[in-house]
Amino acid sequence: MATGKVLVTGASGYIAGFIIKALVADGWAVRGTIRNLARAGEVRATLGLPDLELVACDLMSDAGWAEAMDNIAFVQHIASPIPAGEPKDPDELIVPAREGALRALRFAHAAGVKRVVMTSSMAAIAYGHGERGTPFTEGDWSNINSLESYAYIKSKTLAERAAREWISAHGQGMEYVSINPAAVLGPVLGADFSTSLEVVKKLLDGALPGLPRLGFGVVDVRDVAALHVLAMVTPGLDGERFIAQGKFMWMREVADVLKAGLGDHARRVPTRGLPDFLLKLLANFDATVKMVVPELGRRREASAAHALERLGWKTRDEATTILDCAHSLIDKGLVKA
Repeated sequence: MATGKVLVTGASGYIAGFIIKALVADGWAVRGTIRNLARAGEVRATLGLPDLELVACDLMSDAGWAEAMDNIAFVQHIASPIPAGEPKDPDELIVPAREGALRALRFAHAAGVKRVVMTSSMAAIAYGHGERGTPFTEGDWSNINSLESYAYIKSKTLAERAAREWISAHGQGMEYVSINPAAVLGPVLGADFSTSLEVVKKLLDGALPGLPRLGFGVVDVRDVAALHVLAMVTPGLDGERFIAQGKFMWMREVADVLKAGLGDHARRVPTRGLPDFLLKLLANFDATVKMVVPELGRRREASAAHALERLGWKTRDEATTILDCAHSLIDKGLVKA
């Protein structure tokens, strides 16, 4: 039985939208935060929730946070900066991610919130370890001093570490759980979708002349939302951490799924491999590509067994996720006709 109100930060974001819809479907009262209330109508329309309560909050300012937390039982803290490319100064990502997490925790604790569920990332777990033969688990942390730990890796790692340290020192009486998703794919609600979907969009658009040796763990946005809700309502989870990842897939495998399932809509999806040197050349002209060059040939397996054992959570079939993502991008006119 849903009792109490849930605050979802970053309500205009990709994952947050699906969490809000899942909460409303389960009968929860929801309040969302966005940076600019001028976007309120657009966010409500995208979510199909014309009466959704929205308030203005910024990760870098105290303004509005006390009011946002008023009469809130649970917080889903999703808001965190996601770059389209590598920033010149890593602090452009690190500072808002860390300060925003601490700000949300501080105001939640002051308001008597029961539990905060925070979206972290596999970026806080699986980087800076070199080659590895065993899957990553919740006990792993990214090494931010490694050369492969670019700004986004550092931002997610430092934000989650800071949150856990703050809870340990100051959070008595309030519970904390983190969710660490891999590459989140699946259907889109509107044009404001996650950077992780760019890989499917670029394949469908024919933006890549071939298939680079890049891969990633796949997880469906609907399953990520379900995990956030489970992490909020299941008793006895204080301090827990849950990896949200299904199979690791190479881009060639993603392309194969698109070719097999989309017919003519996949006509621009490349079939041949792309040599590493060509991807590095493309990186000079595309910020998103530049960010993934260090991932060439890297396989990052991770185990979501903990979420299955503790919460009964599992992911849907990866091909379904990829095709639902593609159909959604096509239907909304977000890829080339």
